[in-house]
Amino acid sequence: MDTDLLRDKTCIVGVGTTRYGSFPETDAYGLGIEALTAALDDAGLTVDDLDGVIVNRIPSYERFAEMMGLRNQRFGLQLQPSGRMSAVSVMQAATALVTGQAKCVALVYGNNGRSVREYYGGAPGLWAPWGFTSPGARHAMMARRHMALYGTTSEQLGQIGVTFRRHASLNPDAVMRKPFTIEEHQASRLIAEPLRLLDYCLINDGGVALIMTTADRARDLRKPPAYVSGFARADTYEDSSFCTPENDFWYGALQDIAGRIYGYAGIDRDGVDGLMIYDNFSPTVVFSLEGMGFCPRGEGGRFVSEGHLALGARWPTNTSGGHLSESYMQGWALIAEAVRQVRRECGDRQIPDCSVVQYICATTISSSIIIRR
Repeated sequence: MDTDLLRDKTCIVGVGTTRYGSFPETDAYGLGIEALTAALDDAGLTVDDLDGVIVNRIPSYERFAEMMGLRNQRFGLQLQPSGRMSAVSVMQAATALVTGQAKCVALVYGNNGRSVREYYGGAPGLWAPWGFTSPGARHAMMARRHMALYGTTSEQLGQIGVTFRRHASLNPDAVMRKPFTIEEHQASRLIAEPLRLLDYCLINDGGVALIMTTADRARDLRKPPAYVSGFARADTYEDSSFCTPENDFWYGALQDIAGRIYGYAGIDRDGVDGLMIYDNFSPTVVFSLEGMGFCPRGEGGRFVSEGHLALGARWPTNTSGGHLSESYMQGWALIAEAVRQVRRECGDRQIPDCSVVQYICATTISSSIIIRR
């Protein structure tokens, strides 16, 4: 494969986010419309400039398009409502743009899960052996195994939450902004041992929209384009149940991605200025760092406890506060933050001279995207 086939051919040119919280007066459609309206304004575009739409966690892309007033669409797609689909959406849009299926694609996420009290465990139709459907409990088992194998501690996991909360304190849009200490993390109640309340993401209502187009069309728009320099995914379906005896924390899949993505983007790991890591639970950050090679296997706990993820350190991570403190927008808000970082719009939480940000998601569909100024 020509490794630079998709390099810098497409851009994210508009970003829109709603407030995060509980908004029973609206729904996923309304949140998606609010986010897309903001993204269009951010890009200096109108609805009539769009000829493609991808929606996630919104019940019907057809109904959404009708409500938004989208006409003359060439490309439409609705993806499964899970967090791994945020990166998949960017990949699908980039492919559609490069192959000429569309010229300007809106990617829209709307989630009213908090106000309707939607639980992320026990959902109808969710397959899992023995009725084991709680994502938190699954990750707790993985964390316990990592502790047994490598000596990772709860205090080390707590450092992730402490760091991301400090970042959130600089983000006026974050739901939780009050900093906490390791001692407060350790005093927070256990949910699924060894994971505590402060190891869990924050379920909220909210919407995020991205607008993507080709590099040549991006040059004349309102904001500097954020180039999609490279992306890669690796699926590990044998671990879909989280019950395999030798679960490797998606290490093999992430190593596969790491072996390809930097060549695709023409940027090595040392060229990355910041990270956006899918933090549905704190141990997922450790798995991601090890799998992508930012630290040796088994040393993720030590690595995060040494402070490498903080603003001002080598790998500032989840500068918005991430899922643990800003809001759980299933990867979408992290991608939006990556764009804002390379556009250098993040104020007090800005990574100095930020030019390259890498998004990483560790799950049964693992993925990564490199976004460049």
